[in-house]
Amino acid sequence: MENNNFSQIKSEIRILGIDDAPFTPRSSEDVLLVGTVFRGGQWLDGVLTTRIKVDGLDATEKIIEMVNRSRHMDQLRVIMLDGLTFGGFNVADITEIFRETGLPVIVVVRRHPDLERIKRALMHRFPDWRLRWAMIKRAGRIHPVEVRDTLYIQTAGVDLEDAAEIVRISTTRSSLPEPLRAAHLIASGVVFGESRGGA
Repeated sequence: MENNNFSQIKSEIRILGIDDAPFTPRSSEDVLLVGTVFRGGQWLDGVLTTRIKVDGLDATEKIIEMVNRSRHMDQLRVIMLDGLTFGGFNVADITEIFRETGLPVIVVVRRHPDLERIKRALMHRFPDWRLRWAMIKRAGRIHPVEVRDTLYIQTAGVDLEDAAEIVRISTTRSSLPEPLRAAHLIASGVVFGESRGGA
């Protein structure tokens, strides 16, 4: 699929920001994923949820299902993920998410990932490490974006310049885009009874 063309990026572009809730590492429990629907970095319009397996292989499928069944689907313009992995090493395949939803995907992290360290961890822990590593590699190059601090992004279905502008528009109250900050706060609040951790 070709990249989506944003001729003009509105300040209230509809963004779905997705983050996972705290979980017990290497457990058999499900992990809560929270998606927040934002207009730019200003207004929260909705919340979506789904569940995935710790260290599973279902993050991609569950994100696609969550997005495509949502009543907000027709208004959404982009999906934003807090990293490529959820619930441990449950990797989201951003090219597949773009293909199956038609929505561009922007991965945002605060620190540049140490890919060699990630690869070694996968090789050590998972017989199917090649499958997980292939999804990570498909996410493409990691690019720095200057907002309040330096953030690092990967993209599927959107040009780098447009992705960087969307990140800047949605970063209004902290060093992290508001859809991701809110998803983090909601997810930790559901698990612990109140929000925890910096967001």
